[in-house]
Amino acid sequence: MTNEVLTRRAVLKSLTLGAAVGSVMKVIPLEAAEAAHHLVQAEKQSTGAYAPKYFKGDEYKTLQSLCDTIIPADADAGGAVEAGAPEFIDLLTSENKEYQKTLGGGLKWLDATCSAKYGKTYLACAEGQRKEVLDRIAYRKNADAHESLTEPVEFFTLLRNMTADGFFTSKIGIKYLGYKGNTFLTHFDGCPPVEGV
Repeated sequence: MTNEVLTRRAVLKSLTLGAAVGSVMKVIPLEAAEAAHHLVQAEKQSTGAYAPKYFKGDEYKTLQSLCDTIIPADADAGGAVEAGAPEFIDLLTSENKEYQKTLGGGLKWLDATCSAKYGKTYLACAEGQRKEVLDRIAYRKNADAHESLTEPVEFFTLLRNMTADGFFTSKIGIKYLGYKGNTFLTHFDGCPPVEGV
């Protein structure tokens, strides 16, 4: 991206090229991810809250729940929800047909699977039931063994990558990594010793 002011449309349009690749950060520059976070923050500041652009109602709540499952808050940092990953994912998905197909279809599969197995949607399931369904789609080997899980596994892989991208490009994620930017070192002690060598 250039130094020109980035519009929402320009940033999101630049993301459409990498829909099939998986992780957004493999395709777009960090500046574009940062601009997406700024767009979300600007909306929150002007209206008081983020209004989902693509995922509505329970779909958005399910997205939030999944992001929280993928990167929960801990003693060291807030989780994906606090970092704005659901908003980041929703904003990107609103402008990308491939994301809409993969993520929207995956959420529908999740609810349909839970309804068939437990008689209720994903959000209404107990934690153990949610874990059981997610364990089926969290590993590539399951898709290799059961072809019917190929698309659900692709859904969860994309969601996991986008959640990580949303988290680690946010202020919370950058702080968690301890990234200080381009800083000047006055002294470098070298690498720490390796035990057993």
